[in-house]
Amino acid sequence: MNFPTGQDPRHAFSRRDFFTSTASGLGTVALASLLGEDGLLANGSAGKPHFAPKAKRCIYLFMEGGPSQMDLFDPKPKLNELDGQPMPDSMLNGVKFAFTQKESARLMGSPRTFKKYGECGMDMSDLLPHLSTCADDIALIRSMYCEQFNHLPGQLLMLSGSPLRGWPTLGSWLNYGLGNESSDLPGYVVMTTLGRGLPGGAASWSSGFLPSSYGGSLFRNQGSPVLNLENPPGITSALQERSLSAINDLNRQRFDRDGHAEIVSRIRNYELAFRMQSAAPELIDLSGESKSTLEAYGVDRKDKTGFQGSFARNCLLARRMVERGVRFVTLFLSTWDQHSNLDSGLATNTQISDQPVAALLKDLKERGLLDETLVVWGGEFGLTPLGEDRSGFKTVTGRDHHPYSFSVWMAGGGVKGGQVIGKTDEIGWGVEDDPIHVHDLHATILHLFGFDHEELTYRFQGRDFRLTDVYGKVVKKLLA
Repeated sequence: MNFPTGQDPRHAFSRRDFFTSTASGLGTVALASLLGEDGLLANGSAGKPHFAPKAKRCIYLFMEGGPSQMDLFDPKPKLNELDGQPMPDSMLNGVKFAFTQKESARLMGSPRTFKKYGECGMDMSDLLPHLSTCADDIALIRSMYCEQFNHLPGQLLMLSGSPLRGWPTLGSWLNYGLGNESSDLPGYVVMTTLGRGLPGGAASWSSGFLPSSYGGSLFRNQGSPVLNLENPPGITSALQERSLSAINDLNRQRFDRDGHAEIVSRIRNYELAFRMQSAAPELIDLSGESKSTLEAYGVDRKDKTGFQGSFARNCLLARRMVERGVRFVTLFLSTWDQHSNLDSGLATNTQISDQPVAALLKDLKERGLLDETLVVWGGEFGLTPLGEDRSGFKTVTGRDHHPYSFSVWMAGGGVKGGQVIGKTDEIGWGVEDDPIHVHDLHATILHLFGFDHEELTYRFQGRDFRLTDVYGKVVKKLLA
């Protein structure tokens, strides 16, 4: 599927096309809105899937910083046995670290205890008492790998398929390919619970070279969901509607003159913002949720950072969003970057996330939403089996960045749960079976949404771009 939207729009649209075309979703705003309400037009859709999709929506739980796989999902008894010993020089040749001094680095075991959970017997750490009860719904990938060992390029690669800024993110590609199911909320919403922050900033949910209407919208979970969404004092809804109509008339005239496709995105965004003024506040109002639901997510949990309650609220809001037709929701939780104080840092991160993530999976399943909602959990890479002996640190209590093998899990949306895919070596350094690159993960996600990853493209600067760049394969073992 190759859409010529990167071409000069004056060569693709006439004035008549702009005002009358419904096949492309570019009819008048009022007509498009009515058709959307009748289910006759996907709001902003660029096309249809190549085959019947298993997933309709996605919740991506992005754990910024690099969760330590051998302390959470990939037990390594041999690593514990070799604790304190050096790695063979042959294994370290050509290896890059962010901070570790290769010459003096030593293997570092894990103090965590692991048990098998579910009928599938999946190993999980004692730090995951809630998620472990969902083992039979989870497909755990232990054999992820990539080439990026620093946070920013690693995160951009995982989120957009490229380590460089300016590429569309996964949520943008899916909204470009499928359109927005909701007429009152964005098709792509982002929420954050940040410690250190997110190195990529808005590039982590950017539409890149796709039209801006496909970019992520940053929501807050309290107060006004979106900054500047509310009308200023003295501005009534009727007055705003008249102003919006006048602005859109001017935008249509500008499109007729210049033919720039971004003007269409501007019109869509103005209209959506107007509709969101009633839909977004209702979305974040949890007064209609039962006490048992709020307790299951842990919305009222208190800790000195406030992160526990905030992330729990984001997880519950993610469920409410997909119920209302939001195509793609990304929840960021920072930071899992434990270069020191690994034990206490992991305990804090899992206390924040374990309960609400498990509650989200169970809630989706109980409501019949999990079958069509893909849930993805993971960071940009993992952490090393070596202790980080950073220069200037008196003790070794953490791990460095590790892109050569790490863990990601998926659930719902056509994924075959209750299985572990891939295997790492006895110390967790490299992949031994079923290596899965980031592009393979993206190809599989697109497949679950009904797309051939090689055919979902966008022409930009004379080239047909795609999420998986120039390679990637569908991981068939993940498919139900």
